[in-house]
Amino acid sequence: MPANRCPNPSCEYFNRALPNNAKVCPWCSTPVGNVVSPTPQAPIQPQPSQPPIQQPPIQQPPSQYQRPATDQPNYQVPQPQQPPVDYSTVYQPRVSYQPTPPVYTPPPQRAPLLKLIHSTGREFQLVGEGGYIGRRSQSPGIAPPEIDLTGIPNEGIVSRRHARVDWDWSQNAYMIVDMSTNGIYLNNTPLTPGMQYRLLNGDSLRFGQDNLVNFTAYLM
Repeated sequence: MPANRCPNPSCEYFNRALPNNAKVCPWCSTPVGNVVSPTPQAPIQPQPSQPPIQQPPIQQPPSQYQRPATDQPNYQVPQPQQPPVDYSTVYQPRVSYQPTPPVYTPPPQRAPLLKLIHSTGREFQLVGEGGYIGRRSQSPGIAPPEIDLTGIPNEGIVSRRHARVDWDWSQNAYMIVDMSTNGIYLNNTPLTPGMQYRLLNGDSLRFGQDNLVNFTAYLM
């Protein structure tokens, strides 16, 4: 049986005897057979060159502002020049400024302070220009009078709303109105309920007929 030989003419083992059990040439790895004479090898046909791969065009990022194709150039038509203004014809003489004298605003008028001094020396002061004279009610939700006589001796003679005093700008004096059930004496003269009487500085007030609750009025 003929020995196996390498059929590759370009191989160093070409047409040389190889081991019988060899399947390929140990040099060129060409399958071996019993061929002794080399067979002409077909020339290697050049492979057709492949066309280059077309890369997609790189998209450039849009700029911050792109002018539209339909945008017209922004330009202004030159206006005809105006003749210079002759300021000598439009000049007006300066008018002297006369400052306005300040207007004197008198301070707001304030009613004098009214104090009632009890025969014990205790003082009661009217806050504001008017209010009630009386005693605080024990019922909740009822506002106390502006001159609260609660706590004086013989306070039971004083009503919850014994009198009303208000400053009268036209009379320039405090006016007192009797609203009680036991009565009021102004300088030992009884007052008619519902009628206004002038209360002047130094006047004496007596609540009730028993001469137990006495006051002196002071204007400050």
